[in-house]
Amino acid sequence: MLHVKHLQRTDVIIVGAGHAGCEAALAAARRGASVRLITQDLDTIAKMSCNPAIGGIGKSHLVHEIDAMGGAMGRMADLSALQYRLLNRRKGPAVRATRTQCDRRLYHIHMRQILDAQPNLHLHQGTIRELMFDGDRVIGVVDELDIAHEAAAVILTTGTFLEGLIHVGEKQFSAGRAANAAVHGLSAELYRKELKLGRLKTGTPPRLDKRSIDWDSLPRQAGETDLLPFSRLHQKITQNQIPCAISRTNQRTHDIIMENLARSPMYSGTIESTGPRYCPSIEDKIHRFASKDSHQVFLEPEGRDHAEVYPNGISTSLPIDVQWAFVRSMEGLENAIIIRPGYAIEYDYVDPTELKATLECKKVSALFHAGQINGTTGYEEAAAQGLIAGINAAAHALDLESWVPSRSEAYIGVMLDDLVNKGITEPYRMFTSRAEFRLRLREDNADVRLSEHAIRMGMLSPEQQRHFEQRQHTLSHFEAQIKSCRIGCGKQWKERLDEHQLPMPKQDMLFSPYSHRQDVDSKEAMRLFAGFEDLNPFDQQSLMAFVHYDGYLEKQDQEIKSFQRLESQKIPNDFDYTQVGGLSIEAHQRLVEHRPLSLGQASRLSGITPAAITALSMFLRTKKT
Repeated sequence: MLHVKHLQRTDVIIVGAGHAGCEAALAAARRGASVRLITQDLDTIAKMSCNPAIGGIGKSHLVHEIDAMGGAMGRMADLSALQYRLLNRRKGPAVRATRTQCDRRLYHIHMRQILDAQPNLHLHQGTIRELMFDGDRVIGVVDELDIAHEAAAVILTTGTFLEGLIHVGEKQFSAGRAANAAVHGLSAELYRKELKLGRLKTGTPPRLDKRSIDWDSLPRQAGETDLLPFSRLHQKITQNQIPCAISRTNQRTHDIIMENLARSPMYSGTIESTGPRYCPSIEDKIHRFASKDSHQVFLEPEGRDHAEVYPNGISTSLPIDVQWAFVRSMEGLENAIIIRPGYAIEYDYVDPTELKATLECKKVSALFHAGQINGTTGYEEAAAQGLIAGINAAAHALDLESWVPSRSEAYIGVMLDDLVNKGITEPYRMFTSRAEFRLRLREDNADVRLSEHAIRMGMLSPEQQRHFEQRQHTLSHFEAQIKSCRIGCGKQWKERLDEHQLPMPKQDMLFSPYSHRQDVDSKEAMRLFAGFEDLNPFDQQSLMAFVHYDGYLEKQDQEIKSFQRLESQKIPNDFDYTQVGGLSIEAHQRLVEHRPLSLGQASRLSGITPAAITALSMFLRTKKT
């Protein structure tokens, strides 16, 4: 077939402008590549297809890391925020998580503006139907108008669009999401390259007209102001926050759903693919947790200037008549009007074990994947993968150094390592429990962990770099004071402690143990250091966490060193595992299939025992000598 070549060749092409695609495009362009971001509809860039919320447990850590690397998600969330909340407030700083409800229109508008303002980045509206190859190397894409877009690297960020199929009760139709066409043809292209594909499912609830809700009958949940925004460029929360309300399912709700369960495609057998474990549909929750007589439903606004409300907790694929009935069975929703029906969607994904940690396909050079095509769920997971794919696609195109964070330095590293080494059996979602070094991987220190990498690769603006360097200097100064400070019991110390209404110790003691005493207000104790009160809230938060985890961090540092020793023991890509005695058949098969780059990666593969790692380590050491 003859194609019309696009007049301008580019370094990196990104297919899809969701959260993964936008971060990929920005990262590749900031790294110096010329970038073309191709999407079906320029008016749906960064569209929040499900709940317009950013952050949450584990997810917020990803957003802070994206921001530390110069990415956009944190800034966009702050600029479009409707309500902030701090989750796990009563727990330690390592597992606290910021979440913001966003205005989905504003999020799109701000992201479009930042894309348009980015040098070297150009947008193009079109639907990609075909990949162009030179042997086992991708060299571009072809859209539905037969325009050939040539590039040195291609990133697929197709979300739920690959052979997407929407289900509403007995009805089903092809779509990538409601009102947007599915992408056909690309899955067959990937199959031809012998990539392993599968089907996953996700869903969304009906949207309600806020004017039809009886807000006065429902308890309200206000936003919180005593927490920090996502981006280091924004020092405090300034928006007027919109409250949400809480309704609940009841026995009548459950009866309606159970009576119509056979009409749900999940239970009729129409849908066979796996959905997200931690975000089940309302019919799944009621069926699986039959002993529970009620489930919370959070009524969350989708914007300041329009009437749509997101009822968080009732994702469904039941027929529309059943949706009307069970929605109106709940308190405050007796007269609720559904603006958009809920639905389930099935889509193709590529087994992430087909990828290198850089997110480049092992079997197809220069082809990168990011987002739901890799079997993940969530805007934050997608955006973080987009960042990494963009960095490494630019590196491939420009012959620069590739970069992947270790799981000991970033939640992004944890996610990548989990995906490419373990694969998935259900849509992957980030949690703090997935990170074994989570005391070090906190929201407050994402820039301390990652921004030096970003500076080295040219990913930060001058303003971001200046902020980071000033912060590093400040934290180092105060941490040195904290480590060396001893709270005394003499007259001078009594005067200082009395001034802050702090108790006198019976004998001299280091500051950290003193601040951990039950009768000591640790934040008030920090005011003993001159200048602490004048610090910005980000710096205060990091120093408080430094004191909170004193002692534990040293232990975790030793664990990280052990981890890094395994990571530093490299395994050649063409290594012959038949040479290693003591490997089981399963271990040999796993190692040959995944080709881990280090002993650390090998140790995290399913089916690889400590005995196999010991045998492999001993062989590698013997071979070196």
